[in-house]
Amino acid sequence: MRTSVPAAGLAALLLAAGAVGCSKDSGADAAPAMEPAAAVAKAAKNAEDITSFRYTMTGKVPEEGRIEAEASMRVKPDVAMSMKIKAPDMGEEGSAEIRLVDKAMYIGGSAEMAKEMDGKSWMKFDLSTLGEGNELNELGAASQAEQNPATESTFLTGAKDVKKVGTEKIDGVETTHYSGTVTLADLRASLKEKGAEVQERSEKSIEQYEKMGVEKLTMDMWVDGEDHTKQFRMRGKADKGPLDMTIKFLEFNKPVDIKAPPAKDIVDLAELMEGAGEG
Repeated sequence: MRTSVPAAGLAALLLAAGAVGCSKDSGADAAPAMEPAAAVAKAAKNAEDITSFRYTMTGKVPEEGRIEAEASMRVKPDVAMSMKIKAPDMGEEGSAEIRLVDKAMYIGGSAEMAKEMDGKSWMKFDLSTLGEGNELNELGAASQAEQNPATESTFLTGAKDVKKVGTEKIDGVETTHYSGTVTLADLRASLKEKGAEVQERSEKSIEQYEKMGVEKLTMDMWVDGEDHTKQFRMRGKADKGPLDMTIKFLEFNKPVDIKAPPAKDIVDLAELMEGAGEG
């Protein structure tokens, strides 16, 4: 059985959102102008205080084509995620639900999967026991899913050509649009000024891009009047096609309660593999 889960490998692309809202009627340019690099750095710093967020994700990924997703994620005190995803170009196989709870990832929830697993509609992957080269990677389901998405909101700070594009409204929120390009080498170099925890999280994301064959990212960030990221876009050339993802943040620091599916509906991959081995 092959389960198509294009979104799981993309969970690592998510970053922390900021507050929606703009201060003062005169818009983002009312305050004294801040240098683009400094503005991006301030938004990235503010992302460190985000504990949970809800977002939408749209775009294209290599091989899978178009994707559309809506998700909620908690990053503190522990990591948990719930995502519903569609990959229209893959037909029925392109829809899935993903939950990450207590170091386990659950993929499925669909009638299609239940047909293939004797009525059980969820597959469980224990991330604490699976290593490199495991089935998760084969499914596209990401070890990345454990990462704090806020990490990638700092990546634009590694660019040497950050510039202000202009001001735009995103869902009625006045924002300032910044852009720049950053290579993976630039990202690694910029990590030397970060703490050990940030370096570790960032390195995991960089390694995933390397696996995709991406060497350089074109990045856009829309920052609101409170110096938080409202929207983010990431583009790059991968070995098997273009990467173009846009993440829009709907709310942040609201309670996120994610539970594992009912035990009666779950097939545990570890038990499945053990049974196959005995057979």
